[in-house]
Amino acid sequence: MPEVRAVCEHDVMKRPLFGLSPLLFCALFFHVLLAAPLRGAPAAIAIPDDHGAEVAEAVLREGGNAIDAAVATAFVLAVTYPEAGNLGGGGFITLHHQGTDRFLDFREAAPGRASRDMYLNAQGNYITDSSLIGHRAAGVPGTVAGLWEVHRQYGTRPWKTLLQPAIRLARDGFVPHPQLIERTREAFADYEGKTNFREYFGSLGQSNAAQQPFPQPELATTLQRIAERGPKDFYHGRTADLLVAEMRRGGGLISHEDLRNYRAIWRAPLQWSWRGYTLVTAPPPSSGGIALAQLLGMKDALAADFKDAPYLSTRYVHLIAEIEKRVFADRAEYLGDPDFVTVPVSELVAPQYLQRRAQQINRAAISSPPGVKPGLAESLQTTHFSILDGAGNAVSLTYTLNGSFGNGVVVRGAGFLLNNEMDDFSVKPGVPNLYGVVGATANEIAPRKRMLSSMTPTILLKDGVVQGVLGTPGGSTIFTSVFQTLVNMFDHGMTAAEAVSAPRFHHQLLPGTLIIVSRCCNLPDKTRAELVAMGYDVRQNSWEFGDMQVIQRTADGGLTAAADPRGRGQARVFELMPRAARPAEPRSRPATVAE
Repeated sequence: MPEVRAVCEHDVMKRPLFGLSPLLFCALFFHVLLAAPLRGAPAAIAIPDDHGAEVAEAVLREGGNAIDAAVATAFVLAVTYPEAGNLGGGGFITLHHQGTDRFLDFREAAPGRASRDMYLNAQGNYITDSSLIGHRAAGVPGTVAGLWEVHRQYGTRPWKTLLQPAIRLARDGFVPHPQLIERTREAFADYEGKTNFREYFGSLGQSNAAQQPFPQPELATTLQRIAERGPKDFYHGRTADLLVAEMRRGGGLISHEDLRNYRAIWRAPLQWSWRGYTLVTAPPPSSGGIALAQLLGMKDALAADFKDAPYLSTRYVHLIAEIEKRVFADRAEYLGDPDFVTVPVSELVAPQYLQRRAQQINRAAISSPPGVKPGLAESLQTTHFSILDGAGNAVSLTYTLNGSFGNGVVVRGAGFLLNNEMDDFSVKPGVPNLYGVVGATANEIAPRKRMLSSMTPTILLKDGVVQGVLGTPGGSTIFTSVFQTLVNMFDHGMTAAEAVSAPRFHHQLLPGTLIIVSRCCNLPDKTRAELVAMGYDVRQNSWEFGDMQVIQRTADGGLTAAADPRGRGQARVFELMPRAARPAEPRSRPATVAE
């Protein structure tokens, strides 16, 4: 090797070493060095389906950062995870990039022609399903604007390149997962005769659906336009025209003006100190970050009570339910779009306030909803993924259509589903939404206002280093699921895989005695019987709430990742080799990023 000879013949190598000639010693040294395996920087992903996981890993291996991987993954999920991945919805990104923490709000907004009582009849009563199904249920979509904005600021790979995997999967089709087929068949009954859902997804209901690729040619064309023109196409161009034409066809409210005026908004993330860590999570218009801080803070304030409450015991479940009641009371009263209402964030997460709230809990009996007041002078088919790249940059991204497959309307000619996020407003004070959550005037409908959310994309830091990246879908169960996952890991010593697989339960202010348990994993029989004896109505849910995607740094500094077994996701930890040492990727590898 000429390079070895050049180094070994340098002036410093003129004397014998360890009885060997300088040249022989140098040659042996380089032989050992070159034979040693190259160690790369560790990276991790937790993604809700295998197509998204394949693309996220490929982007990172090909030199992209966490933001590049997130953009490519989000567009892929718009194709392969249509019940929640989307172009026609919106969401949030919590981001840690080179020591900086940021939060991007690309939540949907109410159309300019929306009004407070738009879902009420002449008698002032809610019109059944009017905020859930059909064209008038849709808010102005934010996903394309949000992904463009985060890529504009932090992406390193070309935008057009990152969309190629999604375009190929939409054009050529993918073999659908059995869970997607099941969910699609369940949705037919909801939308039959009301929307064009079956026209676009009917083949997923056929007996051979699991053996046939499912192409989406209109969606492929739309993605190609977005790859070439970015958000200009979606908000000003051909796709905007198709979306507005669909609104006119079905009596919807979204206009060209609404699309032109939409902006993704950078907001200060909610940062909250917890047990020596910094929790970086979602601020309003999400209720998730505040609720998560309140749950963790009140549980710590009741540490003495929890010492006598073994995990999943009757006392443990009851204490958590009492905490959750108070969180939902505050949520209903105070939280909404911060551009329209003043949200008392610092007061709601102040340690003194949480200590006082915790002491109001009834240790022995169920608090009735009328007795649980606000404490101050006061989708389920969402999807989430977590990405941590080799440089320590992290993305926690949650986006949604709200209900499964949104409002059931596919934009004709464009091939993507629209959201039913208008249901996340308080359509009438005291009237529960899809998830049984009630609200007050802070979250009432107003033109261009963003509806309150429960999405809680979260990053956990210690001394500026990412220790955890997590989040989940689940409607109103989102922040209670994130809370229980953190408690499982930090209080009960569970691994990431154990924490996401454990039973999850949920209680909210109304109904006052209802505790729901995720379908896969019930509470212990003894606990369930004792809760019923206390007066609780304990029900195993008909749908799985939560599809937790977690990345965790282990005590030795390594990484572990877990995808919730309730879903169809994948978690992977892998090493990224230094760029010069990377082998060339085969050009035929499916679903990777095109060069």
